[in-house]
Amino acid sequence: MRNGAKAALVGGVFLGMVGAAGFGMYELVGDLGGKDEAEAAADEKPSGPPTRAETAEAAKAFFAAWSRQDAPGAAQLTDNAVAARSALTDYFEAAHVSHVRVTAEEPVGRTVGYAVEATVSVGEHRGTWKYEGELEVVRGETTGRPLVDWAPQVLHPDLQAGDTLGSGEAEVPPIRLVDRAGQELKRSEHPSLRPLLDTLRDRYGKQAGGEPGVELWIDPGSSAPRQTLLTLAEGKPGTVRTTLSAPAQRAAEQAVAGRAEASVVALRPSTGEILAVADHRADGFDASLLGRLAPGSTMKIVSASLLIDKGLTAADRPAPCPPSATWQSQTFGNLPGLAPDENATLAGSFARSCNTAFVKFADELGVDDLTRQAQDVFGLARDDWRIGVPSFDGEVPASGGPDTAAALIGQGQVQLNPLTLASVTATARTGAFRQPVLVPRQLIDGPLAKARGLAPGTAAQLRAMMHRTATSGSAAGALAGLGGDIGAKTGSAEVDGQATANSWFTAYRGDLAVAAVAERGGRGGESAGPIVAAVLRSGA
Repeated sequence: MRNGAKAALVGGVFLGMVGAAGFGMYELVGDLGGKDEAEAAADEKPSGPPTRAETAEAAKAFFAAWSRQDAPGAAQLTDNAVAARSALTDYFEAAHVSHVRVTAEEPVGRTVGYAVEATVSVGEHRGTWKYEGELEVVRGETTGRPLVDWAPQVLHPDLQAGDTLGSGEAEVPPIRLVDRAGQELKRSEHPSLRPLLDTLRDRYGKQAGGEPGVELWIDPGSSAPRQTLLTLAEGKPGTVRTTLSAPAQRAAEQAVAGRAEASVVALRPSTGEILAVADHRADGFDASLLGRLAPGSTMKIVSASLLIDKGLTAADRPAPCPPSATWQSQTFGNLPGLAPDENATLAGSFARSCNTAFVKFADELGVDDLTRQAQDVFGLARDDWRIGVPSFDGEVPASGGPDTAAALIGQGQVQLNPLTLASVTATARTGAFRQPVLVPRQLIDGPLAKARGLAPGTAAQLRAMMHRTATSGSAAGALAGLGGDIGAKTGSAEVDGQATANSWFTAYRGDLAVAAVAERGGRGGESAGPIVAAVLRSGA
């Protein structure tokens, strides 16, 4: 049984934070109230969006009731009084919040940003809880009154549907996360690792030693780990070692920071050890390990190996690149600007990322051939990876119709992420599949996934084609200046309803394989390519 109480909260996530510079336009502490309901009533129900003045008044009244811990009064100023009253009551009683001060901005349209400074008291332990958020004011459907649009993120921006707040002695001691060389990976220095830190603490904190402290936390309604919001009394941290490399992690963090929605994974092909995991996303999602996106032409690494293994072609044998190719009434084309080449070899079409060259082979393949190649050779799409934290190991379904051809070029129903694509690249580099891991093998329960890997001749041809792509093909621009044992593949994946394709890029250099995606980044070499190149240059 966990110590401390919980507060049930229902709603979505708010991720847009308001800067502190604008706060202080008005401060709400103590008995500040809104208008009397009878006084506020109008002869006719108002309509249309609330005015700026109405927004300011509604927010002011709500913040005042919240500040004086009047849960029923504050709830009546929202558009969902029942849910708001329950959440506000538990905010004070279960999370042990003993004082609240709200400082708000002037409205921007119907939105009001604010800062909260609260006191949390658990026994003899006290702490100051500071955070920022925003709310919107809407017009009530029945009365026409301006009301706070209720959601639990009004109380704290990290709260999601079904989450609960709790405070007391932590269930698990804190952890000190270290890389493969024993260097500490601090939360403050590695923002991409924050979700992983919570997961690793939840999984390995008890066996890592240490003593729990007193905390305020969010217990998610999903299977995600607890999120600590405030530490009232420090515990003694245990040490959890990972396979990460601090230099590679720093390079990965810096590389994705320049993109709005980007993720990257680096691993060591000879061992499968993950060296870096980084995400830069507004929603905080761990897309590098858990994402599910069509990988575009980077899937041609798997497809090319299949065509070679089936004896349909080879690196130095024909794979013509016509301007278009039709499969079961669906016509496929190439990227704009790619000239057709009816005399192309597989190596040439691979290096130039010609879609039609691969689609032309669809009628010589069974509906499940690519699926079996992905599973049996590359270890994908079997839902059996145990890397030490939750991950997604890909989806390559046996799809009929036009999807049979689309899958060969990484479209249709194929889904990967930077982790799985980095693993594909590592398998191409060494010829052997080694399931990626993030923590030492002894910490992982159960066997690691296995696959037979590539035939030596197929692996050699893939490496030659990827080397050509890196040095003179579609990846050459992004990898300029990087020599030696190098190979790459670019990709751009179209997404329904999205004007710009997702940018994919994967490459190896020596014993380092890296894969990245930049959503809405366009061609692979333009957005994801520089991310991968930056991590390769770290030399981790």
